[in-house]
Amino acid sequence: MKVLVVNLGSTSLKYKLFEMQGESVLAAGGAERVKSQTGAFFHRAVGGPEQRMELPLPDHDAAIDIMLGKLLDPGFGALKNPGELAAIGFKTVLAGDLPGTLLLTDEVIAGMERYNVILPAHNPPYISAIRTFQRLLPGKPLIGVFETGFHRDRPGYATIYGLPYSWYDELGIRKYGYHGNSHRYVSQRVCEILGCGQQGLKIISCHLGGSSSVCAVKDGRSLDVSMGFSAQSGIINSTRNGDLDPFTIFYLVQEKKLTLEEISNVLNNQSGLAGISGLSGDIRDLEQAAVSGNERAQLALDVMVYDVKRYIGAYVAILGGLDILTFAGGIGEKGVHMRSRICAGLEFFGVKLDEGLNSLARGGEAVISGNDSRVKVVIVPTNEELMVARETARMTLDAH
Repeated sequence: MKVLVVNLGSTSLKYKLFEMQGESVLAAGGAERVKSQTGAFFHRAVGGPEQRMELPLPDHDAAIDIMLGKLLDPGFGALKNPGELAAIGFKTVLAGDLPGTLLLTDEVIAGMERYNVILPAHNPPYISAIRTFQRLLPGKPLIGVFETGFHRDRPGYATIYGLPYSWYDELGIRKYGYHGNSHRYVSQRVCEILGCGQQGLKIISCHLGGSSSVCAVKDGRSLDVSMGFSAQSGIINSTRNGDLDPFTIFYLVQEKKLTLEEISNVLNNQSGLAGISGLSGDIRDLEQAAVSGNERAQLALDVMVYDVKRYIGAYVAILGGLDILTFAGGIGEKGVHMRSRICAGLEFFGVKLDEGLNSLARGGEAVISGNDSRVKVVIVPTNEELMVARETARMTLDAH
């Protein structure tokens, strides 16, 4: 069974074609700088050279057309014809309080559209791409594996806000949580690495990158996650604010005369690490600037370390202890100094980092805790696309 997984951002597209027997990747690629005249596209099929090109990419439709052309290219593709595709899976984000994996019907797409306002960089590109695939590949199963799915069955007290209950009942305002495909994969894979079962284990999963979150996992199930109704809450992100007192917005309207649209743009694109530092949302840039004495860059780094630590502390209390602490995402996998700073001071939880092992780990799976550490600290590069492919294949088989 061949499954194509598509992952979209506001100006990007990534894809992987899986052969589910053996879970091998037959081809992968993507587009960057979509919506510009200087877009970039890359593609590689197993056994072939990587192709890179720069060309105008006015929208996601153009990127999808190139992707399908490359996958079907007799010389560089991995498909003889579209009929070889069993289904297409999407790493969709939010459609309300629905099951985590869904056939993308008009009803589900309408559910996604309802939340465009809180996920302006996520839902609209997916909706547009889904419509394009419906047009280009009519009748092909399109499956959404929603980021909220892993967190859906949390206890009510972990998902409800202190708001009128009717807002939850009528409008679906609740703590949905995101990065579910990553946290699910990492919490499963770390048990395979350590040779243990999920039952009885207390895991804290740190997905740290341009977008970051922390998740408490017990017995393989999500108990809590730092993101809430939108992807804006929780840990500070590259350009998004993280936790914020909602009355800040009323104050901005009053004092700066900003419109809600202007505030939304600032919170999404000009806040977070970039907003504090005034320099960049990239940890590498901030660490380099901090070494040179840039105090605001250092402050941004301090805020992120503090945010992650306070969620770890809260989740140790919720879990009633801790067995495994994992790091994933670009910062989690490669951020030697950030991992060291986050783990420093957690010795009373049983966390003892081996600084030698940590300094050598710059990508790839690795146990970086000391032999005398009660808590295992493990780097697990995430594989969200594989989780989407598995769920897409499962639903496709169930439908038959």
